[in-house]
Amino acid sequence: MGRRTWPLLTRIHTVTVVELALPGVKLLTPTLHRDHRGHFAELFTAAELEAAGLPSRFAQANLSHSLPGVVRGLHYQDDPPQGKLVSCVAGSIFDVVADINPESETYARHVAVELDASTRQSLWIPAGYAHGFAVIGGHEATVLYYVDASYRPGSEGGIAWNDPTLAIAWPVKEPILSDRDQKHPLLKSV
Repeated sequence: MGRRTWPLLTRIHTVTVVELALPGVKLLTPTLHRDHRGHFAELFTAAELEAAGLPSRFAQANLSHSLPGVVRGLHYQDDPPQGKLVSCVAGSIFDVVADINPESETYARHVAVELDASTRQSLWIPAGYAHGFAVIGGHEATVLYYVDASYRPGSEGGIAWNDPTLAIAWPVKEPILSDRDQKHPLLKSV
């Protein structure tokens, strides 16, 4: 998917929030305060998240570190459903959200954004979507994501990263995949 300017949803004190092409999926851009030492940013505050209609309490924080060319996903959790606030704190990723709900008007559509350590942007992914990312830029990447429901073994699932129905234009030609991610079914089978 090409770059597109999305309509501004709301402007909060330190974070700009934009709703993307899938309902509820939001890109958060913090204000970076730069000086000769580097920069500082508040990635979010509880009040700002609440004002944007996002959860302000999280059940778990996860950290993922990946080599260049790694693709992780597409993952989701059913019971309990899990929303994610994703940030790339080192390196760059091509982050993908796919609508896997067959009753949705946007079923089988996806959005993709680049998240990187220089912009400090975050992506809110509501429960019910599948999520994955590819490490881009030739460097390792570290991804921090907060989830609004705890991980429950056996309730997670996945969709094939290269599902032809989703037709995601991954920027990685020969991805490095886990054994699990190599075995995910196609969307039509889920």
